[in-house]
Amino acid sequence: MSKTKSNRSKFSLKKLAPIGLWVSGVALVITILLSVVKLLAFAKIYTIPSVQTFNWLLWVSAAFIILGLASHTLINPQRVRELITGRQARYGSNAVLLIVSFMGILLVINILIFQTPGKPWDLTEGRQNSLATESLAALKALPQPVHATAFFTTQTDPTSTQKLLTNFKNNSSGKFSFEFVNPDQNPLVAQQAGITGDGKIYLQLGTQHEIVSSATEQEVTSALIRLMNPKKQTVYFLTGHGERDIQNSGNSSYTIAKAALVAKNYQVKSLNLISDNKIPADASVIVIAGPIQPVSTAELLLLQGYLSKGGALILLQEPTPLTKFGTSIDPLANYLESDWGISFSDDIVIDTNSNQPLYAVAATYGKHPITEKLQGLVSFFPTSRSLTIASNAANSPVALVTTSSSAWGETDFSSLQSNSQPAFQQGKDIPGPLVLAVTSQNTSTGSHLVVYGDSDFASDVFFDQYANGDIFMNSIDWAVGQTQLISLSSPKAVTRTFVLPSSLWLLVMAISFLCLLPGMIIAGGVISWYIRRTRG
Repeated sequence: MSKTKSNRSKFSLKKLAPIGLWVSGVALVITILLSVVKLLAFAKIYTIPSVQTFNWLLWVSAAFIILGLASHTLINPQRVRELITGRQARYGSNAVLLIVSFMGILLVINILIFQTPGKPWDLTEGRQNSLATESLAALKALPQPVHATAFFTTQTDPTSTQKLLTNFKNNSSGKFSFEFVNPDQNPLVAQQAGITGDGKIYLQLGTQHEIVSSATEQEVTSALIRLMNPKKQTVYFLTGHGERDIQNSGNSSYTIAKAALVAKNYQVKSLNLISDNKIPADASVIVIAGPIQPVSTAELLLLQGYLSKGGALILLQEPTPLTKFGTSIDPLANYLESDWGISFSDDIVIDTNSNQPLYAVAATYGKHPITEKLQGLVSFFPTSRSLTIASNAANSPVALVTTSSSAWGETDFSSLQSNSQPAFQQGKDIPGPLVLAVTSQNTSTGSHLVVYGDSDFASDVFFDQYANGDIFMNSIDWAVGQTQLISLSSPKAVTRTFVLPSSLWLLVMAISFLCLLPGMIIAGGVISWYIRRTRG
């Protein structure tokens, strides 16, 4: 009788042994899922709310795997011995060996690739991550190594620039290197490089250097070509009419603009046409920044002859009340109106969208090389006057900067001297939107012209604010012909459109992948197990 009870007891314990395997299996699935979450958190894709609690759950699930296997072994050791020494163990060991071998091969390959990094493969359709042929040719032609220093603060995302510079480095055969510097943390380095603003790249080739204001492939490649073909461009600032000072610093001076030009490899000089009576042969562009008195007729003839031979002129003119023009004739303004179709309005722009109504804000930029990189950026023009483009203007002038419709041109200057709030007067004031800057190019002579209704925006007090300095420097670059030095034949992106299937097909796919296929796999496993069991 006691023997029968003992057999029943042993039978019942063995019957409970599979529970340990089920516990281990469930714990294994939970551990794998928790490990995946841990991996996502390590890759900074997901943030775990409570790391301590999560780690505790991970250790508990791992402990249940061991406890489940241990309980199964203790309750039914005979079954464990059969699994270890039987046919299933041999097949299982072969599978384990194959998996371990495969993982070992992957590990060795990854170690070799990591230890010997080479040029990455671009497997995208259209080779979107590859440099243009012109960029590759420029890198191949480098006579000596080039080092790039990218100046980025924490306010600007350097990811795209990092990817671009890495691409240049990988294709340079060791001739291109780069580093990132935070100008806020290293202001002396930025000052020595002549960097003003954020997101700029300083390229050094021997004793030559270039500053790239926009981190694009075209800009970097153009800078490399200029480094290999050093030719000093000379910028002349006209003097003799109360223009902005480029020698002595001050709020109204242009010393920061001069420093930025010098840092960009420009030669900057002063020009007095009254005393010199000629325009130097090396003049790449002449800048007339904020004159308070008009140029003479003799000076105009020199400037007109200079433009007729392909010269470049940048004029930054203040409103009449801020000058000593009075009722005097302005030969230069008359010439711009008659020959170029660009005229100055006798007003001061009031912009109610600005915190200070006398600071006209750029609402839109024209489609032009000067402003194509400034879309989405702000520039402003304190005490500006508006410009007018004639409908029959020669050389098709382009409006570079335009205000919003809420701005207007105030013609009653006496009202600005009172403490009253300026208000638009229909029929008297000029309604917005107003043009603040215009550019034009004579294709037959090759001459370039840029006209601003303000000169304060590029002065020392405003140059580094927002995109003010950028638009001034871009005007210089375009005037001397350095904005489109090279046009890259970059690959075009291949557009792919994914069309969602109908709701019926989505339901069929969901049932197939979530229910049918897993069910077939499980059914196959059960049938295989049953056949093996019946055969013994």
